[in-house]
Amino acid sequence: MALRIPVLLFLIAFHLQAATIRKAAPPVRRPLATQGTPAQVAAAWMKNMTLRDKAAQLMIMPCFGENPNARSAEYRRFLHYVQDLHVGGLIVLNRVVLGSVQNAEPYAMAAFLNQMQKLSRLPLIIGSDFERGASMRVANTTKFPHNMAYAAAGDLNASKFEGLETAREARALGIHWVFAPVADVNNNPDNPIINIRSYGEQASDVAAHVGAFIDGAHSDPSAKVLVTAKHFPGHGDTSTDSHMGLSVVSGNRARLDAVELVPFKAAIAHGVDSIMTGHLAVPALEPEEIPATVSKAVLTDLLRNQMGFQGLIVTDAMDMGGLSSKFAPPEAALRALEAGVDVLLMPSKPDETIKGILAAIASGRLTEKRLDQSVAKLLEAKVRLGLNKRRVVDLEAIHLVIDAPETEAEAQREADHAVTLVKNDKDIFPMSNASQSCLFVLTESRRGRQGLRMLEQVAARAPELKATLFDPDLPPSVYQDAADQAQSACKSVIVAAFVTVSEYRGNVAMAGGYPAFMGALLAGKVPVGLISLGNPYLFRNFPGVAAYATTFSPSVTSELSAVKALFGEMKLTGHLPVTIPGAAKLGAGIQLPGKQ
Repeated sequence: MALRIPVLLFLIAFHLQAATIRKAAPPVRRPLATQGTPAQVAAAWMKNMTLRDKAAQLMIMPCFGENPNARSAEYRRFLHYVQDLHVGGLIVLNRVVLGSVQNAEPYAMAAFLNQMQKLSRLPLIIGSDFERGASMRVANTTKFPHNMAYAAAGDLNASKFEGLETAREARALGIHWVFAPVADVNNNPDNPIINIRSYGEQASDVAAHVGAFIDGAHSDPSAKVLVTAKHFPGHGDTSTDSHMGLSVVSGNRARLDAVELVPFKAAIAHGVDSIMTGHLAVPALEPEEIPATVSKAVLTDLLRNQMGFQGLIVTDAMDMGGLSSKFAPPEAALRALEAGVDVLLMPSKPDETIKGILAAIASGRLTEKRLDQSVAKLLEAKVRLGLNKRRVVDLEAIHLVIDAPETEAEAQREADHAVTLVKNDKDIFPMSNASQSCLFVLTESRRGRQGLRMLEQVAARAPELKATLFDPDLPPSVYQDAADQAQSACKSVIVAAFVTVSEYRGNVAMAGGYPAFMGALLAGKVPVGLISLGNPYLFRNFPGVAAYATTFSPSVTSELSAVKALFGEMKLTGHLPVTIPGAAKLGAGIQLPGKQ
């Protein structure tokens, strides 16, 4: 018998309402497994993961360590990453505003990361590029100098100490994966992106410091972190910034074995947890002009099979030009996974990348088994880090760890020991008569804080010293007036120049009107001393200076070291860990006792 219309409509409405309720109901969350070996816990987690979850788990997405309003578009983007996509983790970056780099505030960053951890079904792994400790990304943390300063000082124990304190500060802040140390051998003076991030041009020295950093980072069981050697198979002998385009390493295989690969072999021997790929073409290893990031010959045949590395392989940022100029985001991810990569860092289109991975598995191009291998590795790493037991940090305990005075003092000592005096005609170092001298401080941007500590320290020691702060965007007339006045008002001139590496710049040269300013100063009769706070190769551009010293770092600790060297308050004991072509040999360094 046919149903009456009202009854039929009632039943239809009932079923529609029931379906709506079922759709709106939150998913049932079974408690996560926490007990067992890393492999057992990871396997238990994977049982409740969909194929889509597994694809997303291999992605690490960027954040700026800020704590945006919960109703903001930015916050909703992070919710999308964590709650909708179920990504595996986040990486804390610097925000750049009007050319000025802004570090994260530690408590806001840690609070934000705690929120994300609580919103995520699985614990997130949080990474950051702490190449010179947490201070590279986070304010109010220990201000270690750049790697090349450690090689100039020649102190492996200092590199080990930096690794230890980097791990401690990282874990206090909620960071688990340190994308350091840099294992590149910087034997190309024109390298626009590695430079002082490297320990130097001697493969054996770089290997020793890389090993020491890893040992230090692994030495405190209460501050477990993953450490990463980068950028495989070696970014040092390149002249292109891989943020902007595909870099090329042209050495043959014998050369790679003797130089580029040496620090990575040392890193593996010291138990490095992960290795980051470089977006580099290496013809000796891969005949096709593609980045090592997507080369099976480089990552599987060489790194896995020949070098025996079984840890996590992570890409460099996938939005960099060295990779993105070659392949669209989904294709880049697929090729990386096929090559042997485990973790995809900062894919620019995560939703499309996940769809691409799922489509590749559906078509048979990629197998679920291959995906599971990398997912299991990452999940096991999370368990080894203890994230199955505790994933948030105690905000009230952060101040007990970061920026400790004894740690800051050690960082300052190392910056002091690194200062290297290469030339000292007319005995410009140390300064003999402050009242008859001029100091010109050349910063890289008017919006930053470079040089402020230097001027403060100089004023405290010699208020009569004529000191001027410049930025590179001043009109030429300002520089010319300063050069003219120097000839009449100064018996000697010291130029302190901040010249460091920065992505997307394409060089490590003096900015703006500075080169012409230096030319005008050198054309005069007053002797000029130059201090490079950063790029040590600057000397080859101005060989006519009467004196040259370098700190290998623009950090505030190095600013103070430069002032102490200028006033003779410390011994000068540093040695060049690089050759300055046409100007100074590897190992050069004039030793001065300092004023008594």
